[in-house]
Amino acid sequence: MNKCKITVLKKTFQPDLAEEYGARGLGPCPMLREGQEFLADYSCPAGFCAEAWKAVYQYVFALAHGMGQNGELFYYGDWIRKPGVAICSCNDGLRPVLFKIERTELKSDLDYTPVPYARRGSPSGSSVQGQ
Repeated sequence: MNKCKITVLKKTFQPDLAEEYGARGLGPCPMLREGQEFLADYSCPAGFCAEAWKAVYQYVFALAHGMGQNGELFYYGDWIRKPGVAICSCNDGLRPVLFKIERTELKSDLDYTPVPYARRGSPSGSSVQGQ
């Protein structure tokens, strides 16, 4: 697994929608800055917005696990034309933030011990009924 670089491309704000639906004084996202960069793999990087992570982690996961390394494009090439890249946004409809996610050649280090997989019926298998 490789790390991905997440770059904050643009912070946007929808003043017409914010005026109608937003809390008084709502403005552009206060969590991130344009140009800010993060390295990520399987977990949310320190300082990155947890809500934005929920919206982009599947692209980080796919790229970190090799999507694009052999020239593949997301969604059959009708979305992004550059391999190893995704452009996406957080899910805040009033002030969405746009991100570029790029696969890097930096290898990830797992800082946890994976739980071993056990087949059903094996001595170390799950004791949960139906599993």
